[in-house]
Amino acid sequence: MVVKVLVVDDSNFFRRRVSEMINNSPSLEVIATANNGQEAVDMVAKYKPDVVTMDIEMPVMDGITAVKKIMATNPLPILMFSSLTHQGASATLDALEAGAADFLPKKFEDIARDKNDAICLLQQRILAISRLSLPRIITQNQTRLQVKTTSTRLPLTTSRHPLVAAKVVTSAPSRFFKASGKHYSILAIGTSTGGPVALQKVLSALPANFKLPILLIQHMPGTFTKAFAERLNGICKIKVKEASNGDLLQAGCAYLAPGGKQLLVEGRCGNVRIRIHDGNEQLNYKPSVDITFASLSKIYTNKVLAVILTGMGADGRDGARMLKEKGSVIWAQDEASCVVYGMPQAVYKAGIATESIALDQVARYIKVELQHE
Repeated sequence: MVVKVLVVDDSNFFRRRVSEMINNSPSLEVIATANNGQEAVDMVAKYKPDVVTMDIEMPVMDGITAVKKIMATNPLPILMFSSLTHQGASATLDALEAGAADFLPKKFEDIARDKNDAICLLQQRILAISRLSLPRIITQNQTRLQVKTTSTRLPLTTSRHPLVAAKVVTSAPSRFFKASGKHYSILAIGTSTGGPVALQKVLSALPANFKLPILLIQHMPGTFTKAFAERLNGICKIKVKEASNGDLLQAGCAYLAPGGKQLLVEGRCGNVRIRIHDGNEQLNYKPSVDITFASLSKIYTNKVLAVILTGMGADGRDGARMLKEKGSVIWAQDEASCVVYGMPQAVYKAGIATESIALDQVARYIKVELQHE
C-alpha cells in the first residue's frame, strides 16, 4: 500500500526537491503540497494524507502552530524539517512536544554522505512513522491510576503519546513490579525517535536528591543536544547538562551525550569521568547507545540500571547484552507507549530486558528500584 504524503514548506524549490525524493520510492507518493501552516491544516482535512512533512518557519501560520492544530483535529504522523541552529533546535523541540513524530535537518548534506544516502534516509523516516496508527481524537488529560509513593509494587498501565499506536500489548512480563534489591552506581538511558518527549517525562519526575549520576544517549545532531539539555535542566528537579570531556560523574546530575560524538566513561567507581570522542566515521549513530553501554560494562560491571526508550532501529541491543552479561539490569519501554517500537523491541525480544514498562511508569519504577540506595 502506497503511503500518501503532504509536503509543507514556503520554499517552492524545497517543496519540489523533497517531493522528488519522496516520489523516488514506489512505496511513497506526494499527493499535495502546501506553502504555509494554514494551507497544511486545510489540506490535511481535505486529502487525508498518511504523513506530513512540515517546515517550521512559514508565513501566515508557522509549523509549530500547524502541528498543534493538526494533532487536535486530524492527528497523523508529522516529520519536521529544521535548521541546525540553536534557535532551530529549540523550535524543533517545541514541535515534538506539540506532537510531531520525528525531525530531520533541512540541509540533507549535514546528515548524509551523498544524495542517494539522503534520499534513502528521508524515505526510511517517512515509512517508519507512517506505520503509527493514531486515534482520531487525542485526549491529553487521560485517567491515571494513582499509586502511593511508598508502595513497592506498581501496576503496569498503558500510556499514550500523541503518536502511539492504539493497540493491545501482550509483551509485558508481569502485572506487577517488585524492586530487586540490587545496588546500583549509575542510571543509563538510551533512546532515539520519540526520545525528547519520553526523556522529558521520565527525568522531570525524578527528585532533586536523586542518588545516582545519569547518562543520556539520544540520537540527535550536535547543535540540538545543547538546546535540549538546557530545556531539560529548566524543567527538571535534577541537574541536566550536555556532557563535556572530563566531566566527573556526580549524583543527581544527568549528562546528555553530545550529538555527533561518542560518550565513554573512564576511571573507577566513585571516580568516573566522561570521555568524548569523535568515534568511527562508519558508525550509523553518533552518539551510539551501544558504545556508551559497552563502556559502562567495563567500569561499572553489574551496577548499571539501563533503560531503552522509544527509538528506531536496534542501537543499544549489543551494549545492553554486554551489560547483562556483567550482571547489570536492563529495562525496555513497552510497545504501546513507544512512538517507534524498535530499540526497546530489539532488547526485549532478545531476552535482554527483564521488564517492559509503560512510559508513564518508568520514573516510578526507577524510584522504587532505587529506594534502598
